[in-house]
Amino acid sequence: QVQVVESGGGLVQPGGSLRLSCAASGFTVDYYAIGWVRQAPGKEREGVSCISSRYGSTYYADSVKGRFTISRDNAKNTVYLQMNSLKPEDTAVYYCATDLLNEPPCARVVVSNEPYRYFEVWGQGTLVTVSS
Repeated sequence: QVQVVESGGGLVQPGGSLRLSCAASGFTVDYYAIGWVRQAPGKEREGVSCISSRYGSTYYADSVKGRFTISRDNAKNTVYLQMNSLKPEDTAVYYCATDLLNEPPCARVVVSNEPYRYFEVWGQGTLVTVSS
């Protein structure tokens, strides 16, 4: 069964850090692009970061560039999102997602306000709350 499961969310103070994990099963993460998408309360989903399949090129939304880092561990079949210098506006449910039929265009994902167009497999999400 193909699925992705997020973990690592929680409550953190502004300026703090969290590392989100996206554990994949039913497929291998280095063969497919994986994206992180977030949805803040009352807002549409937005692409945050994406890692491409073959070369592992990484892409970031301008709002998180320099603060977030996406990576993958092929041995653990897991993709991570390291989030540093967190801000209250980073508060959201974070989802990881992929598409096994059509390679999601990572460069478009991170500038899109309709990232759902590019993914067919979604996790359940993990909540990140940045608050003092």
